[in-house]
Amino acid sequence: MYLFIVNPNSRSGLGRKVWNEVESVLKEKQIEYQAYFTKYQRHATKIVEELTSDGKEHTLVVLGGDGTIGEVLTGIVYPEKITLGYIPIGSGNDFARGLGLPKESAKALDIILHSQVRRKLDLGVLKYGNKKRRFGVSSGFGYDAAICHEICVSPVKKFFNKLNLGKLSYVSLSIHCLFRCTPKHMTVTLDDSKKMEFEKTYFATAMNLPYEGGGCKFCPKASAEDGLLDFIVIADVSKIHALLIIPTVFFGLHTLSSGVHIYRCKKAEIHSEIPLAVHADGEPIFLQKSLEMQVDDARVNLIIE
Repeated sequence: MYLFIVNPNSRSGLGRKVWNEVESVLKEKQIEYQAYFTKYQRHATKIVEELTSDGKEHTLVVLGGDGTIGEVLTGIVYPEKITLGYIPIGSGNDFARGLGLPKESAKALDIILHSQVRRKLDLGVLKYGNKKRRFGVSSGFGYDAAICHEICVSPVKKFFNKLNLGKLSYVSLSIHCLFRCTPKHMTVTLDDSKKMEFEKTYFATAMNLPYEGGGCKFCPKASAEDGLLDFIVIADVSKIHALLIIPTVFFGLHTLSSGVHIYRCKKAEIHSEIPLAVHADGEPIFLQKSLEMQVDDARVNLIIE
């Protein structure tokens, strides 16, 4: 039995169209399935909590974007009992990009229905206050999260989605947000031992996979199978310097620039002098001053080619 978690509003409504195509294949092949449609933000988390709370093995197939993936991962009660399939219908699709999954829905579905190959996938966990959320791609604190917040309220994303240029919404708003942000002091502690102070910090982000923001190769060596997070901090550079870094991120060349710091860890604790924007897999979270990012103890089985 395949349990489909469908975001019909992904990429400005494309999700509904793709689901209709997927469902026709399932019916034609007489595949046993159930479909659950998300109706509001974080609805997928609630749906998946109810589906997986029985402690039994389940195959979940997500049809949506990176945000939907994050919501589904957050809702899984027993990760080790879950087999996960993914049909990417988002604007950025960094989860699929980072794992080498096909972007074409027909090919993705074919792999889900026929492949016997599985990969154990690391999950990231963001903790803030008394709450926590999982992430498959990344979780950021500061400037990159502010871009995610802006994307959610700006008509720019919908405009570029209609042109099939969703990733450009991230680029255009990143420049806008850069000149609005004020870099602040941050304290970062890695694995309870390595404490660092950064002045004029633009952002600190934990990466489970190499890409964020529709193809920005923040941490080129990040892997969801090594039991570690790659952690990037950009600090102590001028805004002009930061602006020059932006185009190099798509090729991973920013790692050669001054002010770019990359570490590997199981856990990172971060404190900012003022509350800043936060995101998990591109989904905004209310402003925070302190938070923690770490690798989950459990992993899920991902269907691959």
